[in-house]
Amino acid sequence: MDLSLAFSKVYMKFKLHFYQKVFERLQDREASLTTVETFCMEIIYALNRPTVAEFAKLANISSPNAAYKINNLVKKGYLKKVRSEEDRREYHLEVTEKYLNYYNISYNYMDTVMNRIEDRFNEDEMEMLIRVLEVMSEELMPEIKL
Repeated sequence: MDLSLAFSKVYMKFKLHFYQKVFERLQDREASLTTVETFCMEIIYALNRPTVAEFAKLANISSPNAAYKINNLVKKGYLKKVRSEEDRREYHLEVTEKYLNYYNISYNYMDTVMNRIEDRFNEDEMEMLIRVLEVMSEELMPEIKL
């Protein structure tokens, strides 16, 4: 198996597990985020308290479109807007506990996989894996700034 295929399989399994858990919640009527809203929340969570402008830029959408999406997420209780201390005209977007509970369906699985990795590989292999992931994140993916 080549590197591209191996990485694609791992990435796909993480995504499929997440979708599986989201659909379970839909059956229980717990989930109220649309697909687009889920993507928006993932961007906001990954950016860690972005401004509306930072979110709009990364999502590649207009400021009015971003404001509309944000207001819907605030109404649903997944997001809150917190006025910036530095510039009172700006707001930072913060995820709520409600979103964190929703998001944990994917992070719980990642924790499970990470524990399995720690059980399976020795310390040198773990250090190499960490190094590869750090290089991927910092050097090989410069288009995305976190």
